[in-house]
Amino acid sequence: MTFVVTESCIQCKYTDCVSVCPVDCFMEGPNFLVIDPSGCIDCGVCVPECPVEAIFADDDLPIDQLQFLEVNAEIAASGKWPILATQKPPLPDHEKYKPIKSKVGLLDRNGA
Repeated sequence: MTFVVTESCIQCKYTDCVSVCPVDCFMEGPNFLVIDPSGCIDCGVCVPECPVEAIFADDDLPIDQLQFLEVNAEIAASGKWPILATQKPPLPDHEKYKPIKSKVGLLDRNGA
């Protein structure tokens, strides 16, 4: 099992989850975070820290978020995004994007 960052993170990029991760498995892109499944130890301490409830165990992913299991694994394996080990401020327009449900089209897969 691994944990997965889902669509709610896009354009918000809260990093509260990063500050509690004991193994530094979060990777940072321009407008999204991913969890490297090869580094995740399945502890789950990140889940309650996310203010937009964007992190799920892979077994608990909502059906409309299943694609993010592959998105996290693919981006992590690409090596394009650096590991993020310290908390940072959210993106400037995070409050505007926080309530928006459908944001997958805004995902920027380029390097951070």
